Amino acid sequence: MLDNTHKISALAITLNEGEVIEKFIESLSFADEILIVDSFSTDNTKELATAFPKVRFIEREFRNFSDQKNFAISQATNDWIVFFDPDEEITTEIKEEIHSFLKDPRAIAYAIKRELYFMGKRIKYSGFQTDWVIRLFHKEHCQYNGDLVHETIEARGVTERFRSRLPHHTYKSFDDYTSKLHRYSKLKAQMMFQQNKRPTLWRFLWRPFYRFWHQYLIRLGILDGKEGFILAYINAFAVFKRYVNLWLLYRNIN
Repeated sequence: MLDNTHKISALAITLNEGEVIEKFIESLSFADEILIVDSFSTDNTKELATAFPKVRFIEREFRNFSDQKNFAISQATNDWIVFFDPDEEITTEIKEEIHSFLKDPRAIAYAIKRELYFMGKRIKYSGFQTDWVIRLFHKEHCQYNGDLVHETIEARGVTERFRSRLPHHTYKSFDDYTSKLHRYSKLKAQMMFQQNKRPTLWRFLWRPFYRFWHQYLIRLGILDGKEGFILAYINAFAVFKRYVNLWLLYRNIN
């Protein structure tokens, strides 16, 4: 536990994170409480997480990412929150910076730049050059913005940045990664449906094409080698899947 005057609640949302949950919870041992909000995992996530005495484990139906994360914030005992994903690596340098920030907080939120690792390789380009995310914040001034997926923290006040970087090991297997993108596509389609956006033929044809070439050429995915091409391709297909899901919603087809 860090020697701070400000107590910390460490939050996470989970679904079938048995492969990484123990190491993840151990990396959060500096926090005063650890709260896991789980979407009824079918693996051993619950069994492994609840073996840690500091962990409070809540099972709750998943509706969308903002809803689940804002619920977790509402359950936190302490004002200062660290909210990491289980596939993010909380390094010693990050913990030291959290300790330094909370000795005398000068902001209500702190953002850190993520470093993506995909298929065992550090991805330096492909649009991830500017992947800044808030991971430390005061709960009275921050909440997620309501987006169903690709949600972000809305911070009502001064924000600062970490110097250290956050390794993001999002890749478990190819099937796991593509299935994750398909889930995101479905949620994004629901957002578009709520905004009355239509799945026109032009969007079906143009948006996936644009996504591939924008990520691969404009955002320099070509410099990430084979992995950059694979990322651009599967992300373009995920955009296509988004419009398929939107088309199905308008036709009330499951």
